Amino acid sequence: MKVLKFGGTSVANAQAISETCKIVTDAGRPLAVVVSALGGVTDLLLLTAAQAAAQQTDYQESLASLEKRHLDTIRELIPPARQAAVIGRVKTDLNTLETLLEGAFLIGETTPKLLDKIVSYGELLSSFLIAAYYESQGLPAVFRDSRELIETDATFGNAHVRMDATRTKVREALHNPEEISILPGFVGATASGDTTTLGRGGSDYSAAILAAALGAEELQIWTDVSGMFTANPRLVRQARPIPLISYEEAMELSHFGAKVLYPPTIQPVLDAGIPIRIKNTFDPHTDGTLIHARGNTEGRTVRGISHVPGIALVSLEGPGMIGIPGISKRFFETLSDAGISIIFITQASSEHSICVGIAALHLERAIQAVNDTFAYEMDRQLIKPVQAEDDLAIIALVGDQMKQHQGLSGKMFSALGRNNVNIRAIAQGASERNISAVIRSGDVKKALNTLHEAFFEEQVKQLNLFVMGVGNVGSRLLAQIGLQQRVLKKELRLNLRVVGISNSRKMAFDASGLPVAEWQDVLEKGEPANLDAFFSRVRELNLRNAIFIDNTASETVSGWYASYLKNSISVVTCNKIACSSEYEVYARLKSLARTYNAPFLFETNVGAGLPVIDTLKNLILSGDRVRRIRAVLSGSLNFVFNNYNGKDSFADVVRLAGKEGYTEPDPRIDLSGVDVMRKILILARESGLRLEMDAIENRSFLPEGALEAESVDAFYEVLEQQEPHFRRLWEQADGANCRLKYVAQLDGEKASVGLEEIPEGHDFFNLSGSDNIVLFYTDRYSEQPLIVKGAGAGAEVTASGIFADIIRIGNF
Repeated sequence: MKVLKFGGTSVANAQAISETCKIVTDAGRPLAVVVSALGGVTDLLLLTAAQAAAQQTDYQESLASLEKRHLDTIRELIPPARQAAVIGRVKTDLNTLETLLEGAFLIGETTPKLLDKIVSYGELLSSFLIAAYYESQGLPAVFRDSRELIETDATFGNAHVRMDATRTKVREALHNPEEISILPGFVGATASGDTTTLGRGGSDYSAAILAAALGAEELQIWTDVSGMFTANPRLVRQARPIPLISYEEAMELSHFGAKVLYPPTIQPVLDAGIPIRIKNTFDPHTDGTLIHARGNTEGRTVRGISHVPGIALVSLEGPGMIGIPGISKRFFETLSDAGISIIFITQASSEHSICVGIAALHLERAIQAVNDTFAYEMDRQLIKPVQAEDDLAIIALVGDQMKQHQGLSGKMFSALGRNNVNIRAIAQGASERNISAVIRSGDVKKALNTLHEAFFEEQVKQLNLFVMGVGNVGSRLLAQIGLQQRVLKKELRLNLRVVGISNSRKMAFDASGLPVAEWQDVLEKGEPANLDAFFSRVRELNLRNAIFIDNTASETVSGWYASYLKNSISVVTCNKIACSSEYEVYARLKSLARTYNAPFLFETNVGAGLPVIDTLKNLILSGDRVRRIRAVLSGSLNFVFNNYNGKDSFADVVRLAGKEGYTEPDPRIDLSGVDVMRKILILARESGLRLEMDAIENRSFLPEGALEAESVDAFYEVLEQQEPHFRRLWEQADGANCRLKYVAQLDGEKASVGLEEIPEGHDFFNLSGSDNIVLFYTDRYSEQPLIVKGAGAGAEVTASGIFADIIRIGNF
């Protein structure tokens, strides 16, 4: 015999019930079917009872809604010729229910005994209705009242089953192999006939009791998901069904919030050795999950990740607890006497503190009870008043084989730590079947995804990108990401998702990833841009492996880096302002990156896409020491002086550089030398020097008054007027067989920038186009410098440098 149980979502409406009929038809014989109340009906019954007990006449409207729900379902399912008898029986039950509610209304309360009678009608009505429908479809379906079969004690609301008596009654009643018995779940009765309920998830439990009593070959739990998943698929999109799992693993997962199975369900079938199969009513051909004694045949360490929401921590601590017998006993007894179940326990080995996790809704009662119990010790300051914290959740790794593998706890906690998930308490059972941690409720989704990635998707790491600035550099970066997403996933196992983008006018977000190829349309339909709102949204999304990417040259944007880093959000930037501002700002950002384990990468600050900073870091980390740096660091100025030949005007060459995208819209930024000063300052700091901008000598080549021009047009006018000045510079260099290069230099602790005449044969002489070059003279490279050379300007190469920093973070 098989026992099938259909949950509330499986019998939520007429269409769903018709799907169950197909499943039952194909299931074979003999068969017993346990059903829950129609979806949402139990909650409606509880609401109706509460309204009646509060003497609110609204309960009558709720009752009318309940009646309409069932009668409409009957009319949809049952052929007209058979409806009268079914409706008559249902109305009789509803009349009895109305009488019970009237009683609650008159006395202004509901006792546990009365409430059990009221809520039992959800399952009683649905099972009778479904039995009638199956029969109308030609199935040999017979309604059986579970109250006549499942005998319990009188603990109303959460009755305990008397298994011996139940087993006898079940075997006597369900003996016809040709019948399909349809039974209400959740309900039972005392030996004297009083209706009881079996507590939350009681329909699962009812089915397990029947399966055990009948010695069924299999218990099938039909729900709205295709089995038990590696994590909650509503929170972790990559979660997948677990094909095979042991009883113990299933119990752990269900205890820690896997809602497809109620924890006590497993015990009766475990004792009888009956396998449980969890299947999807709406996708019946998928395999689902099979639970039995030899579940973990694959030898996997972690089988699933789950969580329990709505947790509070209650801590008792103080010097008066050390070495005093009975403190723990009194603490736990106090909570037990207050009717509070303990979900989680941890105690310091010093005996200085005990911490327990409980349902948050019981927190105030727990605080009051414990403070009352230990009032004497608290008055004498031997024990502190109860410390409490709510808005928490428990996350747990579960697996039979975890005890065979070292380092799982370390892997779990390091993965969470890298993503700024703060752990409030930790517990691990001696069986090592689960490792549990208490975290902030707001971190649950990120924690589950982080752990799922670490233990089930170790080959693919997801990076969530938030892109600020989509101009020349930003637009090219997005294009490069779009082109390379598949390649990175295949070759480097990196899954890049652009989750947020912004320009100065609009911003847009999508937690599941924006379509990169359509980013312009998405952004145009976005909301007004705001830096504060952008940061708030990034923090609220709370995604793992988050990276903030700054493609702007804005000082205001750079001022937000610290906020991102403090939330363990990595920062990648081509914006030089932060790293070239006051040394304290630079040092603080580097410190925050280390403290919060959030990389702060700015390779494109010097040399665009060239690995200048990375090369310098590797030299320093390997123990080398920088003695001197000589560099051409401005692709813009290199382009200008490579193209100026004394024939075309200097102003026209600068205009050409702007048109080609080598200078900023305001060329004074490039020609002033400030940009190069920032770059050599960053290299000096990365070399280990504490240097400020005003300590760098700037030998300007511009004529006096040029930088004081009121506008860009006025600046070009000055350049036109001063053409003889620039021609003299070029002629003087050309006459000496030299070329003009704007050179940055760090010599010891002194830095300078300025225009120089470079002789033939020098490493800088043949530097063409917008190329950059850096010569590192170090202890190891004292005679022949280490040279980094290549394209050092342009949106495309800058975007590629940012892209390289993103990949570096992905490989951390």
